[in-house]
Amino acid sequence: MYWLRRAWAELRNEVFVLPSRSLVLAWVVALLALPAVYGDAYVLRILTMTCLFAIFAASWDLLAGYTGQVNFGHALFFGAGAYTSALMSLKLGISPWYTVWAGAAVAMLFGVLVGYLCLRLRGSYLSLATLAFPLIVLGLLFAFPDFSGGELGISGLRRLATTPAGNYYIAAVSMLAIVFGLWALADSKFGIVLHAIRDDEIAARASGINTLRYKMVVFAISASAAGFSGALFAHYLRVAGPSSLEVALSFQVVIWGIFGGVATIYGAVVAVFLLYPLTEWLGSFKAFGELRLLIFAVIVLLVLLFMPRGLAPWVRDKIETQCPRCKQRNIFYRKICRLCGAGLQTQVTGAQRFVGHQ
Repeated sequence: MYWLRRAWAELRNEVFVLPSRSLVLAWVVALLALPAVYGDAYVLRILTMTCLFAIFAASWDLLAGYTGQVNFGHALFFGAGAYTSALMSLKLGISPWYTVWAGAAVAMLFGVLVGYLCLRLRGSYLSLATLAFPLIVLGLLFAFPDFSGGELGISGLRRLATTPAGNYYIAAVSMLAIVFGLWALADSKFGIVLHAIRDDEIAARASGINTLRYKMVVFAISASAAGFSGALFAHYLRVAGPSSLEVALSFQVVIWGIFGGVATIYGAVVAVFLLYPLTEWLGSFKAFGELRLLIFAVIVLLVLLFMPRGLAPWVRDKIETQCPRCKQRNIFYRKICRLCGAGLQTQVTGAQRFVGHQ
């Protein structure tokens, strides 16, 4: 009973007081309860893929959003995890439950290698350098088709579960664990250091922060999460092919991250859960068969035009306000901060008057 009362107090005082947290809780409950309410195999397949791509997008946002290291070759880590798990499972006969972790470990090694080679570069030079690595790996895979399967890839893999609901729960629980883990990491003191490095690396270095070490760690963590999602993706589709290393996939994750909101973690997840099912749904109509990519592009451009910080931060700013004193968030209609008691509406009105006067 004590733990129940404590859990209810946490929900009442920390979750239900903010619309964004309430929406996240409702989303988690809906994800976990969906197979029991609506078990359509096609819907579960789409949402399983969505959960896997959400991990991939969140891993890119940790790297690009929090450190400013925009990676145009993030598919390298996704493909490394997919191929590693597939090869170990098919050629060595190891259970997929173990090979997915091996895929994440190998992807982490790739992340350390790429970080070591590229972090001496800055800005667009780093982005273009990271773009070359998936192309190099693709060339190596095509050069040894007997080992990698060449253009056809590696097929005949075993799934982690035998039912659609089982595979869905594996993807959903993995996504929730990794996304909340990345968010907690980004919201910790470690994340504050990453913000400092992104905003002014020279000042951070002058403060005694080993910026190279922090960026290498983020490269490794981001690559590991992307590799884990790639390994799950390969076993779910039962194939690991060159498509998991394509440049298009790398740019797709960049679109998801920017569309949802950079340096938020949750923004990338929101983008995937909106855009991926939307494109699949449009593809089910013959009338939109040739136009779905155009519709997708128009939606992305409209969001970037009217919501330059991304969709998720824009929505959050509409339903919540930040206290000018303690910086804590409150529901938009409150006039007094729920924690420090500072005035909210008066501060906003004063700011609006100042802007109007200017």
